[in-house]
Formats: sequence, structure tokens, C-alpha cells
Amino acid sequence: YYYVGKTPAAAFGTSIPFGLNGQQQNAWLYEGGGLKSLQELYARKFGVIQFPAGNTGGQMGGWFRKEISTINDLQGLKMRIPGLGGQVMAKLGVTVQTLPGSEIFQALQTGAIDAAEWVGPYDDEKLGLNRVAEYYYYPGWWEPGPTLELQINLKEWQKLPPAYQAAVQTAAFEANMTMLARYDARNNQALQRLIKNGVKLRSYSPEILAAAEKASFELYDNFAAKDADFQRIFGEWKQFRDRIYAWNNINSASFDRYSYAKLKS
Repeated sequence: YYYVGKTPAAAFGTSIPFGLNGQQQNAWLYEGGGLKSLQELYARKFGVIQFPAGNTGGQMGGWFRKEISTINDLQGLKMRIPGLGGQVMAKLGVTVQTLPGSEIFQALQTGAIDAAEWVGPYDDEKLGLNRVAEYYYYPGWWEPGPTLELQINLKEWQKLPPAYQAAVQTAAFEANMTMLARYDARNNQALQRLIKNGVKLRSYSPEILAAAEKASFELYDNFAAKDADFQRIFGEWKQFRDRIYAWNNINSASFDRYSYAKLKS
């Protein structure tokens, strides 16, 4: 996510806009060849081996000091959003800032920025972002299922006995599964507290989502034309994405559409 300046293909290790949700991301990494491809890339370019070690699940779309409904509302808006999501927002007219988390509250409070994304209700509540921006947008289309990585110097890793390597891999796997479960369990509780305290929940308009998706895939095509590693991994990833979208649209999404239609907004 933060290393796209070193190679844009690193983004696949976390999440890319309009990509995979948490469950789909794990399926791609563990069973779809994603981790193997990324480990080859990290080893060759950086002398590092990495393992998935956490996932926040789908994130939120950020905090805004005013409502946004159209692309025109984004023009000149100052927003804290790093990574590929920031690059897409820049293509939509946003003035992108890459502040560390510790500076977001003050920047919103003083008006140095107009909007900011962090993670989701459970983490955003801790930063108190609801006290300096009242509009909370969803979905976080730039991070639908972001993975955190454990990264280890490859030469040092190779010195470890196989049993120690297995212990590290097992611990990373447990951390990955546990984090996703905890976020799913805690985010809604935090969101309800935020709403109770006056937060105004808003969804991105279809116009903004469509423009963001178009800009995202234009960005990927540009990366692929210039970077062979991105082109290779993107091709593999896109084929997997198409397959798992088709399957999940039949199994889980059809159940979700029926079940969630009964919920009160």
C-alpha cells in the first residue's frame, strides 16, 4: 500500500481499488497463486519474503467536512488518502495529502484538509475523527479487503530451521484470520456509537463510484504498459477476480441481497 513508489505491483499484497474483499483476497493469496507470485517479486526485487498477517476487511470511504454528491464536488477538495486510492482520487480532481495517522485529527480540525480516510469505525472512533468531520462515507472502494504483511529479510529467513519457519507461517496465518474476524465483530458496534453521537452516514453516489472505477482501471492499464511485473500479476489477478466475482455473485451475494433487503436503513 505504501510501497507503490518502489513498484506498483506491491499494491496487490494489500489491496487495490475495486479489487477483492477480505475473503476473496485470502482465497487469491492462499489458493489462487497470488502469494507465490508476490513472494517471487519481493525476493527478486527486495530480498524479502512476506506472509499475510492481518486483514481489516472492507474499509470505509472517509470523513468529510461537507457532503459530496457529484464529481464536481471533488474538484480541489483536500483529502488525506495515500496509495493507489490517492492516485485515483487525484485523477478525479482531488488535491491529495499523505499525512500520517497521528496528524489527521488536527489537519481536519484546522481545515488544513477537507476530508480524510483512515480505516473503519473501530479505528476511526479511536482517533476521534467524528469530532472534526460529520459526514462518514462508504464504501471504501480503494480498500475492499486490505492485507497486512509480515516481511522478513530473505537471507535471515533461509537460516531458520524448517520447524521455526513453520511456526512463523502458522502465527502469521492465525493473525490474518483473527484480525479479519475481530474487525467484522467490532466495526458495527463502533459505527452505531458514532451514529448515536451525531455522525451522518452517506454513500458515494453512483456517479462518483463509476468515475472512480473507470479511473482505477485506466491507472492499471498505464502501470501494465510500463511495468512488466505489474502486467504479469495484474493479468493473473484479473482472471481470478473475474472467476470469484462470478461464483460469489451466485452463492454469497444472492444470499446477501435477499437477507440485507430486510434490514432497515
